[in-house]
Amino acid sequence: MPILLALDASSSACSAALLRRRANHPDELISRFELAPRAHTRRLLPMVDEVLDEAGVTPADLDAIAYGRGPGSFTGLRIAAGAAQGLAFGLDRPLLGISTLRTLALGAHRRHHYRYLVTALDARMGEIYAACWRCHQDQVEPLDEEAVLPPERLRLPEGHDDHDWVGVGSGWTLRESMPAETQVAMSLCLPDVEVAAEDLVLLAADDFAAGEGRPAHEVQPVYLRDQVAWRKSR
Repeated sequence: MPILLALDASSSACSAALLRRRANHPDELISRFELAPRAHTRRLLPMVDEVLDEAGVTPADLDAIAYGRGPGSFTGLRIAAGAAQGLAFGLDRPLLGISTLRTLALGAHRRHHYRYLVTALDARMGEIYAACWRCHQDQVEPLDEEAVLPPERLRLPEGHDDHDWVGVGSGWTLRESMPAETQVAMSLCLPDVEVAAEDLVLLAADDFAAGEGRPAHEVQPVYLRDQVAWRKSR
């Protein structure tokens, strides 16, 4: 059964996780997580060594590598991408870039069973990265496209206004700038939640099983500001 390694440095947090899936046995999930602003370069690879050592595996035992591809901190994304691509190139293993917004949604669903989530990250310059999700049994379904936009334009997808929504991520520190109807629709906001590699590696395992692993040079960070697109304001 596959062994996957995931790493993330897309925010103030830095994390690494190893997942070993075994037939007829529970998954083995080992992770490290640390709030380490400006220390990602120093902490990320030691975390990788720690999870490998605890699992008793070598890099050669890995079947795939995954990393948080963004959106998020430009510097952090480049650090994680460089480390992940270096490992994947050196080991000749497939690489998977996993959405940080999708990872936030899975983490909130796994821990609290929330079903309808709006994940948002502070993009600076008066904007947020955001997307809406429906979660069920550890599956995360997108309800719209990930986008970068001013918080004043964040609206829920049409036809989903009546759900019990939860806002997750640093973008919700800007809640007071969002449309009144969006604010009212949120039953709860969790602005302090960070992306964690232990959630990311679970998404990566599903994507890997679906054949979505790619050669390292084909997987690039997603900054969203290079592809700004959002539905028109209603």
